[in-house]
Amino acid sequence: QVQLVESGGGLVHPGGSLRLSCAASGSIFSAYSVGWYRQAPGKQRELVAAITARAGKIVYADTVKGRFTISRDNAQNTVYLEMSSRKPKDTAVYYCRLDVGLGVWGQGTQVTVTS
Repeated sequence: QVQLVESGGGLVHPGGSLRLSCAASGSIFSAYSVGWYRQAPGKQRELVAAITARAGKIVYADTVKGRFTISRDNAQNTVYLEMSSRKPKDTAVYYCRLDVGLGVWGQGTQVTVTS
């Protein structure tokens, strides 16, 4: 059974960069797409970025395009989300999801952007 663990969140100031990691257990990780999602207080969970198994296709939400970068290292069973030019509106719990079966979610990592 695959498990996902997010890390790298915290309390940060606007601007600058922050890298989130999503580490997976199990050998099937490299065969499936992975998405980063976020959920702000009182709002629905939304897709931030997604990457296919071999990184041949990447998509971003319009709200983060040009600021966030998703990447993956299949040898390390890890997907990353590099958050640049952070804004207060990026404050949310960030989750990763492995697109296998009905989907496997991590527990989330809180990112709070505040001055």
